[in-house]
Amino acid sequence: MGPAGGDAMVFLHGWPDSWFSFSRVMPPLPPRLRLFALDQRGFGDSERPERGYGIPDLADDVVAFLDAVGVERATVVGHSYGSFVARRVAIAHPERVARLALVDSGWSPRNPVLLEVQASLRDIADPIPTEFVQAFQASTAYQPLPAPFFERIVAESLKLPARLWGEAFDRLLEYEDTEDLPRIAAPTLVLWGDRDALFSRDDQDRLAAAIPGAALRIYPEIGHCPNWECPDDLADDLGTLMIRA
Repeated sequence: MGPAGGDAMVFLHGWPDSWFSFSRVMPPLPPRLRLFALDQRGFGDSERPERGYGIPDLADDVVAFLDAVGVERATVVGHSYGSFVARRVAIAHPERVARLALVDSGWSPRNPVLLEVQASLRDIADPIPTEFVQAFQASTAYQPLPAPFFERIVAESLKLPARLWGEAFDRLLEYEDTEDLPRIAAPTLVLWGDRDALFSRDDQDRLAAAIPGAALRIYPEIGHCPNWECPDDLADDLGTLMIRA
């Protein structure tokens, strides 16, 4: 969305989502921006190669995407799983990241909640039960969601085959970047819903302290998905980031 010459913003969705996860955030953003929401490797309608699902691989995909669309530097917005990809882009390719927004990220992906999710995936097989996807996605939000929107979220998640539900999640939990966070040079905004059941307030405080100059914004009565639950507020904060940074 947006004019070819506008400041670029790239959205990186969570697990097991797709570009559609940001569909409610993009329309209210300033029309001068050039917005890209992509399906990361294996997710949504992207191809599903046999390998290459590590967080560094996905970060390299983002840089390759920027090259393909002719964008030198972009604001990178990552939600949950996608926030770890966004962090890696900012760490490994600082010259490509103008600004960084981390939406409901964690200090480390290896926490008790995500380890429990990982264990629940051990025996998952195709076809993925729709009820399983509905229950998982519903558990991540605190505020009610429009029924057609949530139905599409579930449908997008069901595009991910069973082998990648586990593979992508395993590769996430093996990723560790906390010692590298002070290397992030881009102006950074840490955004978090205070009803997030996956990552804690302490995680947000540690992230904001570790990333030089990072600012923390908290959404009251919002769960793990501000991009679903309060898209206008998130769009306002992203617009402010573009102005101030």
